[in-house]
Amino acid sequence: MDSGTLWLALACLLVLEGLFPFVSPGGWRRMFEQILSLSNGQIRFFGLCSIIAGGVWMAFLL
Repeated sequence: MDSGTLWLALACLLVLEGLFPFVSPGGWRRMFEQILSLSNGQIRFFGLCSIIAGGVWMAFLL
C-alpha cells in the first residue's frame, strides 16, 4: 500500500463522517446526546468492536 492509498482512505473517511451531520443535523445531535449518556465502559466496548471490525475488514482486503 502506498501513501496515496492511505490519503485516499482518509479522505473517504472524512466524506462518510460528514454525511450524517450534513443530511440530518438533528439526528446527529440526538445520537451524540445518547452517546454522552453511556458509561465509559460501554463507550470502550463500542470502540473495541469498531477496532476489531476494522481489523477483520482490512485482513479480508489485504
